[in-house]
Amino acid sequence: MEQQLTLDQIQDFKGKYPKQLWLLFLTEMWERFCFYGMRGVLTIFMVQKLLLDERTANLQYGAIQAFVYAFAFIGGLFADKILGFRKSLFFGGILMILGNFIIAFSPHDLFYIGICFTIVGTGFFKPNISSMVGTLYKEGDSRRDAGFGLFYSGINIGAFLGGVLMVYLGKNVSWSAAFLAAGIVMIIGLITFIYTQKFLGPIGLSPQNPEAPVQKRKLYEIAVYIGSLISIPFILLLVRNTQYTDLFMYIIGPVTLLYFLYETMKYKGAERNKLFAALVFILFSIVFWAFFEQSGGSLSLFALNNLEHNLLGFTMDPNIVNNSSNTIFVIILSPLLGLLWVWLSKRNKEPNTVIKFGLGFFFLAASFYVLFGTRLFADENGITSLNVFTFAYLVMTFGELCLSPIGLSIMTKLSPKPLWGVMMGMWFLASAYGQYVAGLLGAGMARTDEKASVAQKLIDYTEGYKQLAIYALICGAILIILSPLFKKLMHEVK
Repeated sequence: MEQQLTLDQIQDFKGKYPKQLWLLFLTEMWERFCFYGMRGVLTIFMVQKLLLDERTANLQYGAIQAFVYAFAFIGGLFADKILGFRKSLFFGGILMILGNFIIAFSPHDLFYIGICFTIVGTGFFKPNISSMVGTLYKEGDSRRDAGFGLFYSGINIGAFLGGVLMVYLGKNVSWSAAFLAAGIVMIIGLITFIYTQKFLGPIGLSPQNPEAPVQKRKLYEIAVYIGSLISIPFILLLVRNTQYTDLFMYIIGPVTLLYFLYETMKYKGAERNKLFAALVFILFSIVFWAFFEQSGGSLSLFALNNLEHNLLGFTMDPNIVNNSSNTIFVIILSPLLGLLWVWLSKRNKEPNTVIKFGLGFFFLAASFYVLFGTRLFADENGITSLNVFTFAYLVMTFGELCLSPIGLSIMTKLSPKPLWGVMMGMWFLASAYGQYVAGLLGAGMARTDEKASVAQKLIDYTEGYKQLAIYALICGAILIILSPLFKKLMHEVK
């Protein structure tokens, strides 16, 4: 029998990246295909296939995405306490495959049922692979940010492929073909992970006490599986009725915060301070994602209605550009930015995480000012420049790269190891609130008048983007000004 790698052997790697990092992002890459492909087609699908008005489509988009990320918190919790990262990931992948195949069978009639399977599945899959990436590094390893940067870049290859292929298949072939493609690539992802496991040593195994009776451990695991499946009809009710989504979001946030405080009280001194610093990043990330996630909501509809089909002289579907340009920029820029952080770190000039977060908001503000500026390039019919729109995504990507991969890394840096899954889950729960608010913001920009002209929609959406730019600018300034206070809470963590 092949001897299992120890954690020390894995963490004592040479060079910039451990080999396990490459294998993990090959698994995550296909989940990103599924997730970002679906994210990019949701509002278009709901407007064109389900015949919802734009305001309702934005709200439904926000609700679906919010539940995906809310379940990431629950998935992280169960992985931490019962399943372990590996079993959680595998279970989630199976549910995602089933969900996509259900929708593919009958997109119009079974969409909401299939999406609920996908919501639960993504919740079990999403937070745990990022946690495993964090485990590849020893505490204080300066290569960690670069590793998360490469991981972030690699998995965006899947996001790019999904963003292009699912929009193309949905709009030009059939919606069944689009969702079928997502299910097939998830099968590829799970097969990749099965092969990957032997290189992970003890990483991701069940956290349950190995001395506890086997029957008892199995019973806990089965209870998680059954409980997750039982929750699907409940989620179906919430997703189809956005007023119930509101109630759920009003409850889950305070309950989670109380649980966080309960866990925090178990720690003292520097560890407790670092957990509160993590909470600050989580709260600011809610605002960031509320603005950034207009990509799948209002910007998707803006691309559908208000953009020309010409990018740098080439004929392009604006929705494919909307759903893929960010990922292209991430693939190109993420490893370069990660290496820049390492280069600056060696010279003691790397900006701390708080400053990076502040810079992320400044770039986000700039991108929404560019989106506001698209009205200056519009013709009399309200059709505007796809080139300017794409440039806004380039600027926005710099903001994302200052925050998101660093955010995943900082959760593992600031959290005690027993809370890694929970804190990663809270990071994704913050994204849930961001998605939820993104839907509300998008609905607020959308016209309730079905007969509104394309030119009027241009004015409405771009005016909304200008407001988001102002708010993002304020958030960035607050972070920069208060950075000395936040640095004290973080102690030695940079």
